[in-house]
Amino acid sequence: MKLHRKYTYKHYNRFSDTTGRKYLVDNVKVPSVTTILSATKDRRFLDNWRRRVGEKEADRIMQQASTIGTEMHQVLEYYLTGQGYFNAMEEGTKPRMMAKTILDNIKIDEVWGNEISLEYQNKFAGTCDLTAVAYGKPSIIDWKQTNKPKKEEWVEDYKLQLGAYYLAHTANYGPIEQGVIAMCSRDLQYQEFKLSEADLREYGDKFLERLEQYHKLEQPGS
Repeated sequence: MKLHRKYTYKHYNRFSDTTGRKYLVDNVKVPSVTTILSATKDRRFLDNWRRRVGEKEADRIMQQASTIGTEMHQVLEYYLTGQGYFNAMEEGTKPRMMAKTILDNIKIDEVWGNEISLEYQNKFAGTCDLTAVAYGKPSIIDWKQTNKPKKEEWVEDYKLQLGAYYLAHTANYGPIEQGVIAMCSRDLQYQEFKLSEADLREYGDKFLERLEQYHKLEQPGS
């Protein structure tokens, strides 16, 4: 695997306000991909789950998942840029093993960039985990952690996320032929969901529909 700076990626500052996470793009505040998806998702399953386990326990589980996910991303990012990173504390052990499981299973030939800012027509922006040549194709890759393995129908929003990044990357930099969701569970089971370029176009279109929904929610009186 080699590191090749194929594109000169721009960086956009990220911040949060009362309506969620945003990016500053050409002095325009645009919503993040994850904020758009969160605001427009069907929350019935999540709300039922929170009622079932209780608000306090739900908050604990979600905070734990966020901490593990952040640490796992850190391990992957530093490894793929040729830097060393090792958290010797107890909370670093599990994410490090999860990151290793992903790296042992995914086939990456060439790394273009980590934690890449991407924006689309001043309409939305996001941070892509990795752009690379994977399985011989120019790819957008997203790292995911999960409590337990997921069925494919449970990862629709992850696919929409890749569709949004596909739109942004192809508009501003160059072609992408594949999306890869690389996921590891707490018990170190690896899952991978691949999207062809046709899939990415389809999910890009679906994401734009969610963007329209988002704007309607933001301007209910219009």
